[in-house]
Amino acid sequence: MFDEPMTIAIQSADNRFSTDVGWLKSKHSFNFGGHYSPHHNGHGLLLVNNDDLVAPATGFGMHGHRDMEIITWVLSGTLEHRDSEGNHGVLYPGLAQRMSAGSGIRHSEENPSPDTEVHFVQMWVHPDTTGIRPSYQQLDINAELAKGGLVPIASGQGHDAAITINQRGAVLWGARLTEGQTVALPSTPHVHAFVALGTAVLEGGYPLDQGAAVRLTDAASISMTAGPDGAELLVWATD
Repeated sequence: MFDEPMTIAIQSADNRFSTDVGWLKSKHSFNFGGHYSPHHNGHGLLLVNNDDLVAPATGFGMHGHRDMEIITWVLSGTLEHRDSEGNHGVLYPGLAQRMSAGSGIRHSEENPSPDTEVHFVQMWVHPDTTGIRPSYQQLDINAELAKGGLVPIASGQGHDAAITINQRGAVLWGARLTEGQTVALPSTPHVHAFVALGTAVLEGGYPLDQGAAVRLTDAASISMTAGPDGAELLVWATD
């Protein structure tokens, strides 16, 4: 239980920053690149929630990061990762990926398909400790998602069947829900629940279209229910 009452802020799908450079169409839930608003400085430990569409045979060339936990989750298509530590992977829906930038890493993220775009969400959180050695992990959790309910995707708290992040105060949960299925959101100081696919309704009658999110502070028990086309949720619970 928390001393302060829970607050609820809804970010509609249309109330996101937008970047369109032809090969990349991106929606940003928080400040990113040249986009800035004092109302979108992250939520808890979550700093970035980018919803990206990348055209076939294009992508992000080699570029650098430092001291950030970067989690990538593919919704459709495939995304190929290479980095300066020698890691290589082709991501697909249900394969969670974490890159710890640490003391510094360079990587590329490209769509290897000649004819199909890739749709993915990339999320950044602060690490516990700066200057660590860069590292990489990927893990298929489709079997866990098929069991229903909220499933840990990335965790700093030792959850089984989840990739590990270097941030003890954060867990990323995911769910694939059919019409009418309901999940209870975590009770933590900060919750960011993003409707990556489909639609949902937050308890109390708040409708959430694809690309919308709810930001909870001092979250108590509250639920989300999938709409007529089902929903895929990405839910951060952080300090």
